[in-house]
Amino acid sequence: MRDIHATLLHAMAAAPVASAPVTAVADLDLARYAGTWHEIARLPMYFQRKCTGAVTVTYTARPDETVAVENRCDSAEGPMVARGIARRPESFSRGKLEVTFAPAWLHWLPMVWADYWVIALDDDYHWAMIGQPGRKYLWILSREPSLDTTIFESLKEQAHSMGYNLDGLIVANEQTDE
Repeated sequence: MRDIHATLLHAMAAAPVASAPVTAVADLDLARYAGTWHEIARLPMYFQRKCTGAVTVTYTARPDETVAVENRCDSAEGPMVARGIARRPESFSRGKLEVTFAPAWLHWLPMVWADYWVIALDDDYHWAMIGQPGRKYLWILSREPSLDTTIFESLKEQAHSMGYNLDGLIVANEQTDE
């Protein structure tokens, strides 16, 4: 019984305590956000389970205020590509998006859309941190394949303060001391 209590206490101490709410940035300019981003780190998501190498995501702003999404990664079987769409729901702030990779004929179903919140963003759109309010998924993205170590550590600290458990964080590359 004491082993169980010790295990529970250790788990509770290791888990982050959310001192800040998960909030999206106040404004997200979809035209500036468009382009290719390199994944610096992520909390694993089911569809990325086979990714073994570099991960990129390309966003293309569309005239209807949606964004085409293309995720690419290397896997043991070769390159993988997932295409989806992101939209900005009218009831949300401008930094909150929803994304789906479901076929277009299913887009009317609310359950195929997932929260995609830009929770930190460089003023010049050089890096971004994306999360969802349940704190299960997180991505740190950069326009370059690496990110300054100081910025990377600061983003991890910010995520931790919002209650993200970073124990399972997968870091893509070594970060630089630029």
